[in-house]
Amino acid sequence: MDDPRLARFEAVYRETYGQITAYAVRRCDSPQDAADIVAETFTVAWRRIGELPPGEEAVLWLYGVARNVLANHRRGEVRRQARSVELDAEMADLYGAAPDSGVALTAIAEVFRSLPDDDRELLSLVAWEGLDRHQIATALGVSRNAVRIRLHRARRRFSRALAEAGVRPTPESRLVPAGRSL
Repeated sequence: MDDPRLARFEAVYRETYGQITAYAVRRCDSPQDAADIVAETFTVAWRRIGELPPGEEAVLWLYGVARNVLANHRRGEVRRQARSVELDAEMADLYGAAPDSGVALTAIAEVFRSLPDDDRELLSLVAWEGLDRHQIATALGVSRNAVRIRLHRARRRFSRALAEAGVRPTPESRLVPAGRSL
């Protein structure tokens, strides 16, 4: 007996797994956390298969689900960190800057992490996921105009924070969205 819901889920899973996994990996501190985010995202997709939009809209819907799952995960992390401050300090020492990372990259990463969650998310959707404003609006459930304004403000805050940290942009350091060329 063929279940059309199962067939649809399997097709969407095959088509979007790589994108959703990349989304999670770039936002999580560990591969295990990313795997948990992906698993929960597709669990939600299965439970809500009737709400899953058709075509390209499915991946945008899944980005929105993954964003919510990630937010829940981060809230849980905050609670866990509050209970284990000493362990967190040890982990920070163990997983500090990679030995081959340059000073500028370290400074950029620190500035990026210091941005508000919403700014980081918008900038990441553009730079890492390669989404345009319309796609971001769909994934976040806001208007394209809201995305345009928020993205402009996020870029401005990031630029200001980089300047305050002493990081000066060069033509070679220009951030380009995934899959796009200079």
